[in-house]
Amino acid sequence: MTAADARPASHGGPLLTMRDIRKDFPGVRALDEVSLSVEHGHIHALMGENGAGKSTLMKVLSGVHPVGSYTGEILLDGRPCAFSGVADSERAGIAIIHQELALIPQLSISENVFLGHERARYGVIDRDATHARARELMLRVGLDENPATPVSALSVGARQLVEIVKALAKSVRLLILDEPTSALNEAESARLLELLLDLRGQGVTCILISHKLGEVMRVCDEVTILRDGRTIETLAVERDAEGVPSVDEDRVIRGMVGRELDQRYPDRIGKVGGTRFEVRDWTVDHPTQAGRRMVDGVDLTVREGEVVGMAGLMGAGRTEFAMSLFGRSYGRHVRGGLFKDGVELPTGNVAEAVRGGIAYVPEDRKSLGLLLDDDIRHNITLAGLGRVSRRGILDPGLETVEATRMSERMRVRSHGTTQTVRTLSGGNQQKVVLGKWMFTRPELLILDEPTRGIDVGAKYEIYLIVRRLAAAGACVLLISSELPEILGMCDRIYTMCEGRVTGEVPGEGADQETLMRLMTRTGGLP
Repeated sequence: MTAADARPASHGGPLLTMRDIRKDFPGVRALDEVSLSVEHGHIHALMGENGAGKSTLMKVLSGVHPVGSYTGEILLDGRPCAFSGVADSERAGIAIIHQELALIPQLSISENVFLGHERARYGVIDRDATHARARELMLRVGLDENPATPVSALSVGARQLVEIVKALAKSVRLLILDEPTSALNEAESARLLELLLDLRGQGVTCILISHKLGEVMRVCDEVTILRDGRTIETLAVERDAEGVPSVDEDRVIRGMVGRELDQRYPDRIGKVGGTRFEVRDWTVDHPTQAGRRMVDGVDLTVREGEVVGMAGLMGAGRTEFAMSLFGRSYGRHVRGGLFKDGVELPTGNVAEAVRGGIAYVPEDRKSLGLLLDDDIRHNITLAGLGRVSRRGILDPGLETVEATRMSERMRVRSHGTTQTVRTLSGGNQQKVVLGKWMFTRPELLILDEPTRGIDVGAKYEIYLIVRRLAAAGACVLLISSELPEILGMCDRIYTMCEGRVTGEVPGEGADQETLMRLMTRTGGLP
């Protein structure tokens, strides 16, 4: 029996029932009579566009939004539950792993696992017992590390496993995972999905929130779709002898967006012109580790109106290259040249890069792309304050007009440009970051994982923005870990491995196998 087939025996009813959950925030109803039922030992997917209410519903379930802040009923094994906080839900066997991992990098694996419920004797932490128990739990998830290893030394995939170990240490019965593979490469994602199937076989029930439809269809037993804060439907997923699911991706997309999405990627509009930007022999050393080269002699060109892709596995050097190109925001001993129309641009700092017509949408939008506690208006105009100032003094009225215009152009769903960015969904936050850099009227737009953690509907809107920008003559460098996205959007594709460019192929006619072969080839171009 495979992990995919292994399921615990039925317990004669659902483990979790949520009935008529209603949750309001100032000026908006986030959840409107939402209901959800999850069977014992199943993997239940929760899907919907950004802002549909998925994360809010799980925060209600896990006690982040305590009883009294919502209406409706939560039943666990048929018994009513009222959670005043996260500690209450954890005592009931519910654990949530958020998209932004809640680990302390400076502490060891075992210290993170037992933080808040330390194993002690006579009031003193028993480190031997802590390490021994942590190691037992780590074996359950296939994490082959020393429990004393600092979390800061782990890969993103390993840190995700530490979060699951934390949940297992609390005797979890219901594990909620919010976009667990959004920061993982394909190999790490596959391992995590296999782990979820193994945990299901061990009797752990999972709720999986993900925008990656292929992953959901591979492992889930049911899919509940939310749209605009309401339950649309729950679909049972059966599989035939070859493992093909009874529910196809188009069926789920139709429920999520409320319409047919005939194309995942928009058609090209406009034509590609001559070379506008050229990178020559770009080399970057690690900012703190002497002698470690992160980018090694990269040569690259981008033509007018062209979308150029950059593909590579995690650690290939794509982000390091992009950040160093944008005003040397990363690394030390940055060498090489960036040329626009044959003239070398100064790239000593971000201000020079922006003046040269370069914009960079970072991979980590929350830490590097946004001021989360500020409003949409200020975030959008931040990189182009000169356009909303008169004689060096900010004009609030002009700023509001321009920010509103850009917000509407980006189709940001909000209550207005005075809404705090932190309160927006992930997709709308990404649109604000895009709007900020579109406001500077860039000639070269570098996009680093622009659709990570974003639903299919919002992805399509961002793809349209990119297409229109290219059609207007701008150059786009698109970095993505999703090979279908690279293939669907790019006119030309570079591959990277170990800091070097290992291949260059035209977008038309390229396939995933070719890209993967080039992405794993060391030594640079032949």
